[in-house]
Amino acid sequence: MIPDGIILLDKKKGITSMASDNFIKKLAGIRKVGHSGTLDPFATGLLPIFTGKALKVMRYTDDYDKAYDCTCVFGVSTTTMDPEGEVVETKALTGSEEEFENIRKAFEKLSHITEQVPPVFSAKKIDGQKAYDLARKGVEVQMPSHPVKIYSLDINDMRYEDGKIYTDLSIACSKGTYIRSICDDAGKITGYHAHALTLRRTKAGPFDVKDAYTEDQLSAMAEANDYSFIVPREKAMDSMHRIELSSSQYKEVKLGKKISSEVFASLEDGMRVAAFHDGELTAVMYRDNDIMRIERMLAVD
Repeated sequence: MIPDGIILLDKKKGITSMASDNFIKKLAGIRKVGHSGTLDPFATGLLPIFTGKALKVMRYTDDYDKAYDCTCVFGVSTTTMDPEGEVVETKALTGSEEEFENIRKAFEKLSHITEQVPPVFSAKKIDGQKAYDLARKGVEVQMPSHPVKIYSLDINDMRYEDGKIYTDLSIACSKGTYIRSICDDAGKITGYHAHALTLRRTKAGPFDVKDAYTEDQLSAMAEANDYSFIVPREKAMDSMHRIELSSSQYKEVKLGKKISSEVFASLEDGMRVAAFHDGELTAVMYRDNDIMRIERMLAVD
């Protein structure tokens, strides 16, 4: 049996994140797995998949910042803002310096956005239903905006080919940021029409695609009983403040008891922390005035 933990999959193009879960289920011989941060079928790259006891910490990855590489093509817009949709509008571009400069200005403007409306064709839920399911049924969907933050938006290359301008981007952003929408918005700002041609996630919280494996690589390693690809679940908590429990505190926490917050006086009231003892992830706790309460027990028996 493959040990419990986190598997960093380099998702291939053309499959859903759920299909990636199913691959890991078969690879590990287990039923319960879950991924953090869904990737669209056309997208590739980093998909952290949690197995066994690591599933208990997956909820704490929801707020991870992300990073992506993307190729945005100007001259064509689609219904889904990616190559899988139907063409909506086209525009023949000339490749002039003015067009290049307008595209640069558009992305500069978009690098300062503080809110965004998700694409209609997305997994965002509206009244319990996924937006793309409603859209495919012809239901008119009103998508509410939500706050986002762009930490960096860099243009790596711009080139003109066959009446289109291809722009390679690297973007670091907060959770819930849709790169497809950024491309579509750039097309609207310039009037050139655009969509995300390729999308690759490179980072999610403490995880990096450089440490991820393809399906073929994982299959070969598992066949050889090489499980070095398993990342301990503790790694998922790197973004959370950490405290170290004494032996007596550890015994109390394992029994589900509250402990005094006196030695953790520097913590802000209500602050969520990852509690460790001798390297073992014991619980997620939070300060409530003069006591530390358990939010979720994570100690392994």
